[in-house]
Amino acid sequence: MVKHYLDFEKPLVELENEIEHLKRFSRGKTLHVEDQIKHLEEKLLRLRKEIFSNLSGWQITQIARHIDRPKASFYINELFTDFIELHGDRHYGDDPAIIGGMAKLDGKPVFLIGHQKGTDFKEMAHRNFGMPHPEGYRKALRLMRMAETFQKPILTMIDTPGAFPGVGAEERGQAEAIAQNLRAMALLRTPIITLVIGEGGSGGALAIGMGDRILMLEYSIYSVISPEGCAAILWKDGEKGKAIAADYLKLTARDLFRLGVIDEVLEEPLGGAHRNPKEMANRLKEALLRHLKNLEGADLDGLLNQRYEKFRKMGAFIEEHRK
Repeated sequence: MVKHYLDFEKPLVELENEIEHLKRFSRGKTLHVEDQIKHLEEKLLRLRKEIFSNLSGWQITQIARHIDRPKASFYINELFTDFIELHGDRHYGDDPAIIGGMAKLDGKPVFLIGHQKGTDFKEMAHRNFGMPHPEGYRKALRLMRMAETFQKPILTMIDTPGAFPGVGAEERGQAEAIAQNLRAMALLRTPIITLVIGEGGSGGALAIGMGDRILMLEYSIYSVISPEGCAAILWKDGEKGKAIAADYLKLTARDLFRLGVIDEVLEEPLGGAHRNPKEMANRLKEALLRHLKNLEGADLDGLLNQRYEKFRKMGAFIEEHRK
């Protein structure tokens, strides 16, 4: 069973507890409760489908941040073999908020780069809750340059509230590090696939997110600002206005696919990826292999032109000529 429930999942808790109690109580006994359990499981499935078929932007934001949601390290262990983690930016130090290195996906060599939030409080604190410092982005850039040199594709996994906004990060050139990554990724002569697995926050996400293919898990988010931050700016109250802001920001995978910002929405198991992480990993593997195959052997000049056009056509504007 899931360890942590969100507020809107509370109706499911009683049913799941009742099913678990019946199973545990009848184990090893001659009690005929199979029909009762089956009825409750069918009722639970209907209720879960009802709840998850009509989620708001804020509810999807909560799922994207769920403490049990699979992190980059889980997918690396499940999907890839021969992973060799590489450390350090060769300028200042290593940043645990960015994990990266070389690996194989179904026997194909790739370079992996991802945000890592941590799976418990101790690791979360160690990894700064997935908020990188400048050295994290410079480490990512070093790995991207290696991938380009060896002509291997790059797979990035986004899961961050944003770049760390502390004084030390600013002193060491946070904005410049992000800008360098954006410029470099626009010109890298190797395929890049980006996957948003949880929370995609602002330039901290985009710094490893300029891909030829951008995929999002169904209950992940991607936005220039958090709902709380947006509400605090617009209505001076980050808590009361966050649900409204989440809808206005159009930060869900479905919204962004409709707007042409991403290329594919990957459906999650009912209730979210944390309900069945292994099934989610299987779906990711299929999608990654499919997109890698499509990008394999691509003309690099053509690839760069397509990447340029991909980001140039995002958004809408009106030109007004005044005399």
